[in-house]
Order: sequence, then structure tokens, then C-alpha cells
Amino acid sequence: MRNNSINKFQYSPLGDGGFQYSPLGDGGMSAGTITVALADDHALIRNGLAGLINTFHGYKVIFQAGNGQEFIDNLQTANLPDMVLMDINMPKKDGYETTRWLKQNHPGVKVLALSMYDNENAIIRMLKCGARGYILKDAEPADLKRALDDIWNKGFFYSDLVTGHLIHSMQMMDDDAETRTTFNLSDRDIEFLRHICSELTYKEIADKMFLSPRTVDGYRDALFEKLNIKTRVGLVIYAIKNNIVNLNSKG
Repeated sequence: MRNNSINKFQYSPLGDGGFQYSPLGDGGMSAGTITVALADDHALIRNGLAGLINTFHGYKVIFQAGNGQEFIDNLQTANLPDMVLMDINMPKKDGYETTRWLKQNHPGVKVLALSMYDNENAIIRMLKCGARGYILKDAEPADLKRALDDIWNKGFFYSDLVTGHLIHSMQMMDDDAETRTTFNLSDRDIEFLRHICSELTYKEIADKMFLSPRTVDGYRDALFEKLNIKTRVGLVIYAIKNNIVNLNSKG
């Protein structure tokens, strides 16, 4: 649940381009405002995003940080942001480590990963660390707004990397055993899905499972068909949603 005590604070600029909390007067945020923090080492991008998000109805950027460690240092437990736009590649503490730290220490704070690159391994790794979605820095403003809305209202943001078929199948799933067994996943399917959620290549997964690469390709294609999914990222999201992998693990 959102902590509305944040309504007594606003963000003010620091000399290095970051921001800090400072008191608000009576003209502060309304009780329904969704608060956002930014962590990105590029000040121009960070400030541009802050200005854009502050134009979105119902959203307010409350502070910025130039890296993961600065972000953690600026957090105030009594005034946590509702959501964080988290860059992946940052000095001192990157987006992976910072997102994992948030998941372990403040799991209610929702993370939207930011990146310049459409990289499958980066997406998978950020999802494992606890991110609720992934968006490119050159996305259209309307796409960013939709990402924030979806994460807040639905729990996840599905980008073009995840097909409409996957979204439909996700909406029909829940976490109970009856739903999971509908897909008749074997122990080998489960093992393969867990390996998929790592940074291993398909050839390395084959070695781990003592199978040929061709057989592993067969497992992948069979799961694509069975689950109505078309990408590795889609398989990862399925595994996360159905508790096949543990988001708190460091693997």
C-alpha cells in the first residue's frame, strides 16, 4: 500500500544534477499521487525523464540519483517511492544489484528497467532481480506512460518483446496448482525453465541437462507451443509468474 506521508515532501536540485527530499507546503501532492524515483547516470536523460513524468496526470518524481548506491543512500524508509525507473548500466552499483537490493529490502517498490539496448539477456536478468517491466530509453512518451500505468495497475508491463498471445495466456493464469498442471509440465520442462531464467546459452543448458543441443531446442519449441509463447523472455515471465524460479535468488 502506498505511504501517503510522502505528500509532505518534494524534490529539489542538488549541484551534481541529483535531487533530494525537501518539505512541501500545503500545495503538495494529492493523496492519490503515485510517487516515482529515477536512477540513471546520465543527467540529461534523467532530468528529461523527470520533466516528462511530472506532466503525466497522477505521477510525481520525488528524487533522482546518478547511480544505484546514491539511490539507496537517498531512500527514506518512511517516504519510499511507489515506483523506480532503474537504469541498468550505472557506476558504483548497477541496476541489477540495486533492483535485487530493493526486492529484498523494500519489495513493495515497483521497478521499471531502463536501457539503451533491446538485449534479451539483460531483460531476463532484470526480471530475475525483481523488475516489473523493461523499456527502452528512446520509447515514445505514450509508451512510458502506459508502462507506468500497467505496472501500477496490473503488476507487470509487457513490451513488444512479449507477444499478445503471452499476455492473453498470463491473464488466464493464476498461481494455484490446478492452473499450472493444466499445461502438464514435466519435471524436465520445469528444469529447463529454471535454466532458461539464467544467463546460460542454449548450448550450456544442454550441457547442464546432459542433452544434445538439438534435444534442448526441442524442449524449447515444445514449450513455446504448449504455453503459446514465442520468446525466451516470455518463458522467463511465465516461470516467474508461476513461482518456478525464486526472484530472491542470486543465481
